[in-house]
Amino acid sequence: MPSCALADGKCGRIGVPCSSRACIARTLGRLHEKRWREKLGLFFVEGEDLVEAATAEPVDLLRAGEDVEPRLLAEVASAPHPPRVVAVYRRSDLPAWEERDATLALWKLADPGNLGTLIRTADAFGAAVCLSDGCADPTSPKALRASAGSIWRVPIGPWAGASNSLLQATRVALVAHGGAPLASLDLSGRVAFLLGAERDGLPGQVERDLEATISIAGAESLNVAASGAIALYERARQTQIESSPPRHGVRSNQP
Repeated sequence: MPSCALADGKCGRIGVPCSSRACIARTLGRLHEKRWREKLGLFFVEGEDLVEAATAEPVDLLRAGEDVEPRLLAEVASAPHPPRVVAVYRRSDLPAWEERDATLALWKLADPGNLGTLIRTADAFGAAVCLSDGCADPTSPKALRASAGSIWRVPIGPWAGASNSLLQATRVALVAHGGAPLASLDLSGRVAFLLGAERDGLPGQVERDLEATISIAGAESLNVAASGAIALYERARQTQIESSPPRHGVRSNQP
C-alpha cells in the first residue's frame, strides 16, 4: 500500500489521520506530473490571488495553519516561496472550447511559462487558444502562475479539435523573417495567429494563408509570448480604428 508523501507518514491535515485513500500530501505530489493530472482529472493552484481568480468551487481548499500544517504546503509547493493556500480543482470546470474572432494557435510550444503568458494575453484581448500535440500542459503549476488566473476565462482546445475554426479564419503564421509586415495586413476579420516554438518555429507542413513578420531593431528575434501579444494588439488596433466614429476636428476619409 502506498505510504504518505511526507517523511513522518502524516498527511498534514490538522486533526485528521492520514489515510492511504485520502492522503492529500500524496495527491498534491502526484499533481505535479501531467500524467496524474490527466488520470485524476485534477490540478492545483497556489496562492491567494490564483484561488480568488477561480470561477469554480475547489475540490479541496488547503489553508496553512487552518486545514493543513504549513509544512505540507511548503513541501509540495512549486513556487519559490511556500503559499499560504493551495486549492485543487477539476479540469472539467475550465472553460469549454468556443470559437472567437481571434485565436492563438500554438504549435509544439513546450515552455509552460510562455504558454501561461500567452493565455493571459489572450484573455486581455478576448481571444481563444488552441494547442497542438507536444505543447506544455496549461494546468501545470508554472503555466498557471504565468496565466495569473486567465485560465478560467480563456477557451482552450486541441489544434485538431479546432481545425474547422482555423479553416474559417485567416491563418497568419508569425515568422522571424520573410513575411509581410504585420501592420500591412488586414486583420479585421476572423484571424488565427500561428506561433511555433522559439527554437524550431513553424514547420512547413503547418498550413497557413499568410506569413507575417514583426519589424524589430537590434535583437535577432522576439520571444514567442511577445510576438503573440504584439499580433493581438495590432489586430485590436485595426479593429478599433474601423469601428470608432470620427473624432471632432478629424475629417473622415469616408465619402
